[in-house]
Amino acid sequence: MKLYYMPGACSLASHITLREVDADFSLEKVNVKEQKTESGEDYSKVNPNGYVPALRFDDGDILNEGVAVLQFLGEQYPDAKLLPAPGTRERARVVQHLSFIGSELHKAFAPFFSDTLEGEARTAAEEKVAKRMGYIETLLADGRTYLTGDQFTIADAYLFVVANWTNFVDIDLGQWPNVASFAKRVAARPTVEAAMKAEGLLQ
Repeated sequence: MKLYYMPGACSLASHITLREVDADFSLEKVNVKEQKTESGEDYSKVNPNGYVPALRFDDGDILNEGVAVLQFLGEQYPDAKLLPAPGTRERARVVQHLSFIGSELHKAFAPFFSDTLEGEARTAAEEKVAKRMGYIETLLADGRTYLTGDQFTIADAYLFVVANWTNFVDIDLGQWPNVASFAKRVAARPTVEAAMKAEGLLQ
């Protein structure tokens, strides 16, 4: 398999998951603005939507959309226990968190990665992030290690990546101490450290 990624983007969650399940994979860095990969491939032919991640299988088939990639990997490598069994409430809970992170928290950061964000527009964007982070803060307030308890899941990989974006947009994650503690725990996982080093995010 080959993962098309952009350093620190939501594709990092797929990258972390590939390492968590000990998959055999390679990486291809993407310049999303230019729609070119590191090897010169036209990325618009890989993913017509133009964003990462994309997962190319050995037979040439390509899977797009981060949540789809995460769920696929969780299902294909059940021994890693990153996604509970189909039909269980535990699985539904993981999917619930994935849905919230993807449709609410992830999108709340979108304005920060567009053109210059200033004044009232920035304030409004910060308030939206704060509201979404506040929900996660409340979830983690009971002392659980990860979103659904003691077991790390694909939802935790995704949450870690989005929470880490606060470092790039000048938002203090410390105002949500439970989320900050969560991010620190996840960052200490060997697979996460390895993924971030591979993407040039850590020395």
